[in-house]
Amino acid sequence: MDFKQLRYFVAVYEEGHVGRAAERLSISQPALSQQIRHLEQNLDVSLFERSSKRLLPTLAAHTLYNHALPLLDGLQRAREALGNFKGQALRTLAIGVLQTVHTSLVPQMLERVRKAQPHLVVQIYELTGLEIERRLLNGSLDIGISYLPPRQPGLHGVMLYEDELTLVIPADHPLREFKKVSMSQAAGLPMLLLGEEFQVRQIWQTQLASLGRRPQVQAELNNMAGILDSLPHTRLATVLPGRSQKALGNNKLLWKPLTEPRVPLKVGLVCRDVQRQQASLGLLRTLLEEVMNGPDDRLTNPTTLEGLN
Repeated sequence: MDFKQLRYFVAVYEEGHVGRAAERLSISQPALSQQIRHLEQNLDVSLFERSSKRLLPTLAAHTLYNHALPLLDGLQRAREALGNFKGQALRTLAIGVLQTVHTSLVPQMLERVRKAQPHLVVQIYELTGLEIERRLLNGSLDIGISYLPPRQPGLHGVMLYEDELTLVIPADHPLREFKKVSMSQAAGLPMLLLGEEFQVRQIWQTQLASLGRRPQVQAELNNMAGILDSLPHTRLATVLPGRSQKALGNNKLLWKPLTEPRVPLKVGLVCRDVQRQQASLGLLRTLLEEVMNGPDDRLTNPTTLEGLN
């Protein structure tokens, strides 16, 4: 029994006449009669009682008809769904994203990917910088969105935008009137920071070490949104990428530029095999540029993909 025989059976069952069913199916009556006989032989049941004017379905035919309709309907829906791919193979693109850039890039990027490549399944993993690089090297990620340059040999990056580390304080913090805060001032502040596995934390510690200082850590959280929710209820400060303010800022917090020196951050796409991921890199970079090229967001000094070869 196959779907063609089921379709023929349903036509005969509904029409009650081989001639009308054959006309509906655009095949000859003898061919249709032969298919019904083969079906009866395969199932070892009689499906119709034949009279001079019409075919009368047996109890077995009623049972088969009730099962055949959902099967044929499911087959049709499967064909329609697969037709959306227009011959393109379904594939996945696994992307690792830093928590500190996730909120500003990923949601809008996903919608643009869906429209540009409806056959592409995008898998997003929120990871630390080290975990992104580890998974890129072992092949479980295709592309990372992380800080540049990559720290592991064998990885390549293309810059998307520049950011800078920014001091975030509660609205009633003693430094609330300062337009900007020097590194030496910030170094002495009690801090609520991301854990040491986060690259933003590592960058902050490295910057302080260059000044002979250490961070004054009072508390740690492994979630950026949790830190921002907690800060208004404390007198602590934190450091985060400045672009996070657009997605997560609120009037209970103040974002102060760090100076003397500034702490630049370069965010980009990272991959292991540039040639293999060339098409995906080009697609993501184009779509991410669209996300960032709003009235208040402009790319700074983008690097071409050719520069990675």
